[in-house]
Amino acid sequence: MSKAYVFTRNGGPEVEALVDRDVPAPGPGELLVAVRAAGVNPVDWKLRDGYVRPGAEAAPFPAAFGSEAAGTVEAVGPDTEGFAVGDEIFGNPLTGGYAEHTLFPAAVSAHKPAALSFAEAAVLPVAAATAHDGLVQLGLAPGATLVITGAGGGVGSAAAQLARHAGLRVIGVASAAKKEFVTSLGAVHIASGPGLADRVRAAAPEGVDAVFDLAGGDALREAATLVADPAAALIGAGDKPLVAELGGAAVRRARNAEVLRTIGGLAVAGVLRAPIVRILPLDRAGEALRAVESGHALGKTVIEVSS
Repeated sequence: MSKAYVFTRNGGPEVEALVDRDVPAPGPGELLVAVRAAGVNPVDWKLRDGYVRPGAEAAPFPAAFGSEAAGTVEAVGPDTEGFAVGDEIFGNPLTGGYAEHTLFPAAVSAHKPAALSFAEAAVLPVAAATAHDGLVQLGLAPGATLVITGAGGGVGSAAAQLARHAGLRVIGVASAAKKEFVTSLGAVHIASGPGLADRVRAAAPEGVDAVFDLAGGDALREAATLVADPAAALIGAGDKPLVAELGGAAVRRARNAEVLRTIGGLAVAGVLRAPIVRILPLDRAGEALRAVESGHALGKTVIEVSS
């Protein structure tokens, strides 16, 4: 048996539980992984609430939390190439990352760079990969000005770092409490809240070239007024329906191993640092989720499954 932190039905924190489950057997194209660390993301509690990813089916209950993790391969499924027992990998698990054992799809997994800890690798597959995919989608040239709403969170902080590496000027919208953190990423901090668009215009009188939204709501509505052509210059991962309503587009996720290898390399090179601010054990997974679900988390929270 193997422990996993799951939700037993759709609902709030009351449906969460740490349970024992059978160690899963890898099928074709799958890897059985002993999890060492798992990243915590907003999508985790959203799935518990009933959100279903476009094109996907809801996982059967009980469903383990966790969309990104790192660990060691314990078994390789049939017709699976490129991995062997003992390999240290990171990626997007099929059967939840908040678990002692889980299955990974080989197609969305990569070898963990030796220079990265398991915790550092575990927080890359969702936030950093989403940031990478969004910037590729925008295709901005060096020197362009990019506004990132929600710049103090996991995706926002990764996007700011990658954008600065690409030669962009970054304006990061976040709470006043996150000013020091946002500026440490090389971004110009703009306080969130009513009037943020006017504050951005004051900081960038020459205008902005694009908006990458990770906040949604009123922040997105204001930020959308900063670009003349939302269809070309407004993308988001925070509130996809509202992004579409305002004429923009959701971030198109690549979800492949090549992106993982790219961001892993950038992390090793020091271009992308994972701002891990909290590490909790598996038996405190609920506490880790509450920190992210509050909407005020700074950087990344990690669940350490084994050491």
